[in-house]
Amino acid sequence: MDGVLYHGDTPIADAFAFMETIADIPHCFITNNPIKLPEQIVEKMARMGFSAPDIEQIITSGEATAQWLNQQKPNFRYFAIGAEGLHKSLQKYGTEDMDDADYVVIGEGAGIDYQTLSMAINLIIKGQAQLISTNPDNTVDATRRGEHWILPGGGALVAPVIAATGVKPTTIGKPYPLLYEMALKRINLAARDCLMIGDRPDTDIQGAASIGMRTALVRTGRFLPGEKYPDNLYKPDIDNNSLTELLELIQA
Repeated sequence: MDGVLYHGDTPIADAFAFMETIADIPHCFITNNPIKLPEQIVEKMARMGFSAPDIEQIITSGEATAQWLNQQKPNFRYFAIGAEGLHKSLQKYGTEDMDDADYVVIGEGAGIDYQTLSMAINLIIKGQAQLISTNPDNTVDATRRGEHWILPGGGALVAPVIAATGVKPTTIGKPYPLLYEMALKRINLAARDCLMIGDRPDTDIQGAASIGMRTALVRTGRFLPGEKYPDNLYKPDIDNNSLTELLELIQA
């Protein structure tokens, strides 16, 4: 969603027309950003001027992480670093326990400092807690004073924990399959019958292509028009500079 429909709290210009055009086509929104709950994203989109989607159409990496952990160990105990949305997602299924956690969960947003990093390290090394990362994005897009701004993502925030413990995390978000699989289940379609639209070759496109989805790259986020596509990644079926160009192809 970030980089495709909006940057932070600023809508991308042609996103409104695109969403109006596909309104009657089954679709889901999947985001690696765990900061907000699905209901908060619905409110955010309505506030920006989009037609508010159904809450079931939105799948965040925070919600996916909480559901996956519950499948692994019902009533799990956790210690989490990240914004309020991640904590609320985890609270639906587990119990926070800073002394004896089953999982250390690293998300995005404020929360990492010397104290919380120390807590995470000790729970993993001494308490044998499993390290979980909501998503691998090193950076995320935002706005600051009306201009494009770059913030640290889940990959950047989990990095100091990896460095201190030597433990590789289990990562939930794109390009890993779980978010895509949850979306396919909700719209009741097979991967081959869907088109994944994203702005990041290494997460959006790579993950969707690996499970058999068709893919469309829009160069409206961190990957810009004219930038050379990475040689080591799946190539998108459609590569264009904007949702307007994509819309013209869909309607042709």
